[in-house]
Amino acid sequence: MRNISTLSAVLAVVLAGCASAPSESGSVSAQSARTEVCKATNEQEISALFDRWNSSLQTGDPHKVVANYAERSVLLATVSNKPRLTPAEKEDYFQYFLKNKPMGKIDSRTIEIGCNTAVDVGLYTFTFGTTGAQVKARYTYTYKWDGKQWLITSHHSSAMPEKS
Repeated sequence: MRNISTLSAVLAVVLAGCASAPSESGSVSAQSARTEVCKATNEQEISALFDRWNSSLQTGDPHKVVANYAERSVLLATVSNKPRLTPAEKEDYFQYFLKNKPMGKIDSRTIEIGCNTAVDVGLYTFTFGTTGAQVKARYTYTYKWDGKQWLITSHHSSAMPEKS
């Protein structure tokens, strides 16, 4: 019985040491010191983020659309060759895009959820209210939880290369 309690004590000390063992540089590793709390979410909540973005398009206000994006984010838009990095650059793009009264509809999607991040990838179709024209495109939205809300950190959209 004494050997088991001694072994238990030794294991407890060894395991405690492993939990905070210094790296070669002498400091506790960033990975073991990290204590991020992950926002609980599900596919329904993440898919609703597209609906929020699409609804902001319906306002016709570029500022309201850009409010869906994190301060540090990238927009690689369907009808622009220029990466939009700043809020002002995104507003400039949406000022142009919104003139056609776009309405998006998801055709197919795949959602992946991580710790305070999510990715929504798929196909969508935009119908333009001014002309009735439609554009089918591929999309990727990446989202990050900022402690209060989900914001877009990157948005890539490109027209489908093949006409069906």
